[in-house]
Amino acid sequence: MYHLLTILTAIVFMWTTAAAAEPALGVWKSEPGETGGYIHVEIMPCEKNLCGIIREVVGNDNRSIIGRNIINDMKIKGNGKYNGGTIWAPDTDKTYRSHMTLDEDILTVSGCVAMILCRGQKWTRLE
Repeated sequence: MYHLLTILTAIVFMWTTAAAAEPALGVWKSEPGETGGYIHVEIMPCEKNLCGIIREVVGNDNRSIIGRNIINDMKIKGNGKYNGGTIWAPDTDKTYRSHMTLDEDILTVSGCVAMILCRGQKWTRLE
């Protein structure tokens, strides 16, 4: 039993260390929307993938979206590439298949419906 507990602890530690080293983790600022407002999104580990939660709304009165998931089940592909997840667009209340690309402190986030209706933004790192 002791050996099993030791092995499980080591596995959890290795996964936590790998997740902590994931460069997309942190808080990101979206591009301003049509009204000039933008959001802060915290990207964090969710099981083996990444998710993102809206932490702050700036320049917009729509506080109801704070705490809502915006990125779900984004798979880590390595080398700053992520795909297979979804992104929710608060302005249209639509969910898109999504992928992300990280280049230093710029995270390019995009989503598509039916592979032809696509939207994207470049987010900047805050933390």
